[in-house]
Amino acid sequence: MVGPEAFLWLSLGLFLIGTLGFLTRRSIIIMLISIELQLNAVNLLLVSLSHYLQDPRGQVLVLFVIPVAAAEAAIGLAILMALFRLKAAAHVEQIKEMRG
Repeated sequence: MVGPEAFLWLSLGLFLIGTLGFLTRRSIIIMLISIELQLNAVNLLLVSLSHYLQDPRGQVLVLFVIPVAAAEAAIGLAILMALFRLKAAAHVEQIKEMRG
């Protein structure tokens, strides 16, 4: 049986990959994917610790985080499509007029 330490290390690795991807890449699409990877790493940790501790609160919290992550992705892609139509750019450096 795999212990909770393995899931802790796996979720930590996924979270660090997501953080590294968010900080180093300049494509907005890659940045959104990195945020999703971070959210999924937290979900994995919550579910594994909830199973290990025999407490369903972590799994219930995951059920609230998943729709928030889906809404974040939908809104982020909608904003990206609107910016691409206006500026024809999908990189952070090319979009300077983010202020109202």
